[in-house]
Parts: sequence; C-alpha cells; structure tokens
Amino acid sequence: MTLLILERVPASLRGELTRWLLEPRTGVFLGRVTAAVREKLWERVCHHAGDGSAVLVYGTDNEQGFAFRIWGDPSREIVDFDGLSLVRIR
Repeated sequence: MTLLILERVPASLRGELTRWLLEPRTGVFLGRVTAAVREKLWERVCHHAGDGSAVLVYGTDNEQGFAFRIWGDPSREIVDFDGLSLVRIR
C-alpha cells in the first residue's frame, strides 16, 4: 500500500496523481502501485510540488513494516535510530 500526503501543491499535480491513486481527501492519495511506479510518482511530486511539501509512506519488509520519505518541509527530518525511522521536529 502507498500513502502520499501533499500540502500546498499545484492542482495539476494532484490531478495527475489521481490517474494512479485514489484521493479520499484533498491532498491525501492512497493506492497499490508497483515500486517502479511509486518511484516515478515520487520524482514527479518532488519536481512539480513548488513551495509545497510531501510525505510518502509505503509498505516494505523491515521491522516497522513501512518506510517513508519527506520532501519540502524543513521543520521535520527523518532520523535513523538503530534501524528504526523516526521523525525529528527541529
């Protein structure tokens, strides 16, 4: 499962993502896509988000059962703590 949360991004980017994922709430996208499609979508988000921000969460085979990426929000960063991904608020 893939979850993508967008804030302050162009409507055209949101429209493009609806081709691949469902948007149950504004800026929240959910779906099941291959890893290759997920990577391409993330590249598009990072390239076209402008001054917005994004969080990508997807299932993977690790202790937590998921991994995530943050783009565009300098107030938060991902920190690896003995193999666990945590979010640090600056």
